[in-house]
Amino acid sequence: MKILGIEGMSPDQLRFEIQRGAKLVCYGYCISLLVVSFRRSSDIYYIPPGESAVTKGLPWTLLTLVMGWWGIPWGPIFTVKSLVLNFKGGRDVTAEIAASWAQTSAPPVAAVKP
Repeated sequence: MKILGIEGMSPDQLRFEIQRGAKLVCYGYCISLLVVSFRRSSDIYYIPPGESAVTKGLPWTLLTLVMGWWGIPWGPIFTVKSLVLNFKGGRDVTAEIAASWAQTSAPPVAAVKP
C-alpha cells in the first residue's frame, strides 16, 4: 500500500501522529469518454492534524469536474458521487489501515513523488 505524505516518517511516528488526530484518506475521481465512464479511488494521503482534507483533495475534485460528466448515463452520476465524497474530506481509511498493520505487523510504505 502506498501512502503519500509520510516520507521520512518511522512507523512509530506515524502511529503517534494518528493518535494525535492525523488521518489517512482516499479521494474519488471520475473520468468519462462519451460512452464509457470510470470511477476510481486515489492513492492514500496522509492528512496531518489540523490540516483540511478537502484542500488536499482539490486536484481530484478538479479532475472530476473537467473530465467526469461527459459520459452518458454514468458520467454525471459518478461525478456527483465523487464530488460529494471529496467535499466531505474524502474516505477516511485510517481505521482500516491501522487494523491491517496490527494483523501483518508491516510498516507503511511511503510513495516517492517523481
